[in-house]
Amino acid sequence: MSRKKISVATWNVNGIRSAAAKGFVKWLGDLDADYVCLQEVKAKPEQLEEKLLKPKGYTSFWHSAEKPGYSGVAIYTKHEPVAVKIGLGIPEIDREGRVLLLEYPEFNIISSYFPNSQRDHARLSYKLAFCDRIFKYLEEQRSEGKHTIITGDFNIAHKEIDLQNPKSNKKNAGFLPEERAWMDRFIESG
Repeated sequence: MSRKKISVATWNVNGIRSAAAKGFVKWLGDLDADYVCLQEVKAKPEQLEEKLLKPKGYTSFWHSAEKPGYSGVAIYTKHEPVAVKIGLGIPEIDREGRVLLLEYPEFNIISSYFPNSQRDHARLSYKLAFCDRIFKYLEEQRSEGKHTIITGDFNIAHKEIDLQNPKSNKKNAGFLPEERAWMDRFIESG
């Protein structure tokens, strides 16, 4: 069986409108990828110009946070999906606009924006619940025989090599033992 090659890009834009002001649409056209997954778009589609919603050659799909100017993910695609799934079906997660899945006959593609556990670790339990739920979702996809490409901002520095100063970051959000242990489990699962 031969497989068609596809190109996928992912980028935490930290605000799609800000990225647009810095040449996002030209970058997207020059990139010419099949799929471009964005995180932290911080906008709802109705707030955006047509050039951001339908750039030449692309269709876009969005999962925005309920809270204005917060979070959100998007996918630009050159290929019409069979189905679009917005969120994980868990209201406390889905209201933050963290997961968007496009389904195709051969595979699924996800843009995800994992929560930050915060400086004081106030959202660590929320983040770990999110991590466990998305892991379970991916396992469900695999058990159904679906190949899934997951992209996104995981907000986890997995290994010491991922940070300039790992020793001074041991107790910092994104490098906590619980977060790194989840990433170990995620990677070891295949």
